[in-house]
Amino acid sequence: MGLEWIAVLLFICICLALMLGFPVAFTLGGLSLLFAGAGMLFGVFEPGFLGALPSRLFGTMNNQTLLAVPLFVFMGVMLEKSRIAEDLLDAMSRLFGSLRGGLAIAVCLVGALLAASTGIVGATVVTLGLLALPTMLKRGYDPAVATGTLAATGTLGQIIPPSIVLVLLGDVLSSAYQQAQLRQGIFSPQTVSVGDLFVGALLPGILLIGLYLLYLLFMAWWRPEKMPALPVDELPTISLPRLLLSLFAPLLLIMSVLGSILVGIATPTEAAAVGALGASLLALLKRRLTVRRLQSVAESTTLISAMVFMILIGASIFSLVFRGFGGEDLIHGLFNALPGGLFTATLLVMLLIFLLGFILDFIEITFVVVPIVGPVLLAMGLDPIWLGVMIALNLQTSFLTPPFGFALFYLRGVTPLSVPTTAIYKGVLPFIAIQILLLIIAAIWPGLITWLPGKM
Repeated sequence: MGLEWIAVLLFICICLALMLGFPVAFTLGGLSLLFAGAGMLFGVFEPGFLGALPSRLFGTMNNQTLLAVPLFVFMGVMLEKSRIAEDLLDAMSRLFGSLRGGLAIAVCLVGALLAASTGIVGATVVTLGLLALPTMLKRGYDPAVATGTLAATGTLGQIIPPSIVLVLLGDVLSSAYQQAQLRQGIFSPQTVSVGDLFVGALLPGILLIGLYLLYLLFMAWWRPEKMPALPVDELPTISLPRLLLSLFAPLLLIMSVLGSILVGIATPTEAAAVGALGASLLALLKRRLTVRRLQSVAESTTLISAMVFMILIGASIFSLVFRGFGGEDLIHGLFNALPGGLFTATLLVMLLIFLLGFILDFIEITFVVVPIVGPVLLAMGLDPIWLGVMIALNLQTSFLTPPFGFALFYLRGVTPLSVPTTAIYKGVLPFIAIQILLLIIAAIWPGLITWLPGKM
């Protein structure tokens, strides 16, 4: 095997350190530098790999695409703290509450709108849990159905644009795509566009929402006692202008952000700036844009953005050291030697990402795993848009899967103690089956992901 075992040992040590709770960014960078230093001391690591680090970090910090991250985070945090979700849920409850399962349908639609507005999974799950779960339990909803619906719809932000996951994947896959071309002797400036990932995720996202709604309608018909209708006299009172404003304003914001990308008049970064400004104007329109709230939004945005970019710096160091020890060549040889070729390699990578989703956050998986396997899979002929959307769908599924799904932890934190954890696990199982079904559909018919970007 040569020195490639050192690259494998580095990856294992990083995963173990992350499982023990050490900070992600400093674990990635620190352990990688320790391995590189030891390698140079024993003459088994070429210092020239680290010599490329300054230019790589400068290119990362100068990347216009990544500027969309703090802007989308600002938009999401502003919408969360200005209680837009509360207004949406009131409006949707008014529209659907009188139907059996109507409250669950309202939650699903609100979750989809929040996903298309914020793209932040944790905030969406917690917000929906705090707002909707007490009402659903009080009105006689089965705890498993209620919590399963909330957890599943809260994770839609992983796949529905503008998703932070897709923004980060776009940058990582662009680098992986260029490395794959260089490996094949092709010198091309072509990259993976975040806009193409957004467009590619659109149809799977809409289909996923549709499958969720079909399941909820089926449950309301099959087991109506688990999803009772709200009494008409107990529905939230809301005036028609407020109802229209609650629905129109977020929809206008979503169309402004996504529409400007789809029609080609704005880049994802420019659209993110429009979204941040639009969210602020919505908060101002609702008289909720105070100095204290703006300060809180700015602090949250700074913390999240700093975390993302520090992890990106650590991941850049890790990828260089991993490559310096021959790890990429090892992965390439392993994948080429697998029976079944590209199909088996892709299946193995998807299974690995699914399992790592139990213990690592999507940012860590995006910056640690994808740079290792991405160039190899793309060099074997995989479509980068299809791969990016499939990874996002896969991560969304793993975030729901018991016992370690992150969305379940978020929801457990805001769920009353009277609701057992087993009820949450039971409730998400049908939604996990739906998402696995969607993954199979997208694998059998890749055009579900690649057709619309090709037309655009």
